[in-house]
Amino acid sequence: MDSALATIGLPIALAVIMFGLGLGLSGEDFRRVGQRPKAIAVALACQLVLLPAVCFALVVLADLPAVLGIGMMLLAASPGGTTANLMSHLFHGDVALNISLTAVNSIISIVTLPIVTGLAIAYYDRGDEVSVPFGEVLKVFVIILVPVGIGMFVRARNATFAARMDRPVRMLSAVLLGLLVVAILVDERDNIEGYFADIGLVAAAFCAISLVVGYVVPKAFGVVERQAIASSFEIGLHNGTLAIFIAVEVLGSVTFSVPAAVYSLVMLPLAALWGMYVTRRVRRPVTA
Repeated sequence: MDSALATIGLPIALAVIMFGLGLGLSGEDFRRVGQRPKAIAVALACQLVLLPAVCFALVVLADLPAVLGIGMMLLAASPGGTTANLMSHLFHGDVALNISLTAVNSIISIVTLPIVTGLAIAYYDRGDEVSVPFGEVLKVFVIILVPVGIGMFVRARNATFAARMDRPVRMLSAVLLGLLVVAILVDERDNIEGYFADIGLVAAAFCAISLVVGYVVPKAFGVVERQAIASSFEIGLHNGTLAIFIAVEVLGSVTFSVPAAVYSLVMLPLAALWGMYVTRRVRRPVTA
């Protein structure tokens, strides 16, 4: 990846996205966790334990090369992003639950992300070539939590301005993520055909399974419909930009970011199709 893009463009893109997340957060979102203990606990268990296990099974079944397998596990360990909040809003999920889950999981991921990625590196016996130093990951999270804090401060001081800025910041975030994906694909253009053959189906399957698991498991535990929809999008839509940033800046390889780039291309169409299906399924008994 071009050095200017890696050192300037990538941090700016992540900062904008995390600032947008902060614009939608308040202290109440953290206090609300205690009001929805079952929904929060089930969703976090799915995202932190079940989904990495599912991703690992897909990686092993597909017999992915080490760099792509590690990149997929890095993606699986990444928390949900602001896109989950938007999709939940569009398809009648409990957006307040999404916001609370994103806030809590972003903090927990400081510990779980290096653990999951480190286990993947150990599985492929690549510890001599690449590592995930906890200190470096902690620095990344400190850096990204600063724009979150700024966004929360702006919201606290002027909620009307924060609400007005929400859509433009989301649109800018989507554009920046698109540019990052294009830059990665261009940088890996000599290998991209082979990578797509290896990772495309795995990334799509992981996204689809994540969306379904995020809905079915909470429902099985008695979580209400709107919260199950919110959980589905929170679990199914990972923060690809964060995964790309860590792949490039911490692991030091653009190739590790290819799974997150491919995933970012397939997640929105799959999430939209899933949202339409779930919404239609919910409305049918109501109409009857």
